[in-house]
Amino acid sequence: MKLQDKVCIVTGAASGIGKEIATVYAREGAKVVIADLAKDAAQATADALTAAGGQAMGVAMDVTDEAQVNAAVAEVVAAWGGVDVLVSNAGIQIVHPIEEFSYAEWKKMLAIHLDGAFLTTKACIPHMYRSGRGGSIIYMGSVHSKEASVLKAPYVTAKHGLIGLAKTIAKEGGKHGVRANVICPGFVRTPLVEKQIPEQAQTLGISEDDVVKKVMLKETVDGEFTTTADVAEVALLFASFPSNALTGQSLVVSHGWFMQ
Repeated sequence: MKLQDKVCIVTGAASGIGKEIATVYAREGAKVVIADLAKDAAQATADALTAAGGQAMGVAMDVTDEAQVNAAVAEVVAAWGGVDVLVSNAGIQIVHPIEEFSYAEWKKMLAIHLDGAFLTTKACIPHMYRSGRGGSIIYMGSVHSKEASVLKAPYVTAKHGLIGLAKTIAKEGGKHGVRANVICPGFVRTPLVEKQIPEQAQTLGISEDDVVKKVMLKETVDGEFTTTADVAEVALLFASFPSNALTGQSLVVSHGWFMQ
């Protein structure tokens, strides 16, 4: 039980990578908060984890809404007394060539990925400081925190920005025992990625099979997608690491797509 009774907030946790991380955290004894746009979806995921023997609660959270973020974190603290781990995972994807991106789409992407990371960090970190136990803040980056791909200007920009944010939080939080790190997955076959396959096929004028083989997985060592389980194990490592030795870092989980 690596996270026994640790209070862990996971955003975007009603599906995909976030749901897998929440499941692994619950398995390891954490009190898991499923934070998602829709309260019903968040609570349904929390109920399933509880039925499986875990401890979980669902909260509605639009990570771009400061008042809603603060209210949700306050609800968690009132119920469970604090926050030990934040996984800032909520995200979306929009793909266009740069000249076809509207300013509204650009702002929406940065708001969810970067503003959301800032707002949830700002809401959670005072509770980590006050507890005296420290804590762990984990940002969901991407190989696109290190590399660029066509059609993804705001996504690549935001994911690069998360590394800068994590480094700053690591320096500010170190004296309080608060660590900050970034997970950088390759392509994970979530609904978010499934949606991109036909979109990129149309934009690039190639087949969906070629999008998978020649675009998404071209640079991997084995032509395999990263799995949600792969990412969740790294999230467990960052959440449970016992000291400040592992902070301000970004770990790529991509079947060798990007090697540092």
